[in-house]
Amino acid sequence: MTAHHPGDESPDATIRIDPESAVPPYDQIKAQVRDQIRAGTLAPGTRLPSIRQLAGDLGVAPGTVARAYAELEAGGLLDSSRTRGTRVRPGQQADPEVRRAVELFVAAARLTSTELADVLGLVRTEWNRQS
Repeated sequence: MTAHHPGDESPDATIRIDPESAVPPYDQIKAQVRDQIRAGTLAPGTRLPSIRQLAGDLGVAPGTVARAYAELEAGGLLDSSRTRGTRVRPGQQADPEVRRAVELFVAAARLTSTELADVLGLVRTEWNRQS
């Protein structure tokens, strides 16, 4: 996992902070790590950067990263230890069938130039319809 800086190549496991967002940086970090774990971009056992390293890479306070990691650990997505560092817990990826359906859905949406907000609205509407 790396921090993204404008102009960098974008690897799969990248964290980006949008300073213009109303979402606090710790929530941005938490959401992106959670999504990457669920999508399988961060595999079980993957060691995350140290709090200090990621904070420096992102230009945020170490407490910001520490809070994101702590909330992800409390949610069962990460394990932390002084000797092994912070790692992705096994069994946290989304079901492979669901991930494949999402890949196909996103490909179809991009093919038709559907905006992300519209795609998310469609998913939300269908999710609620089937509840």
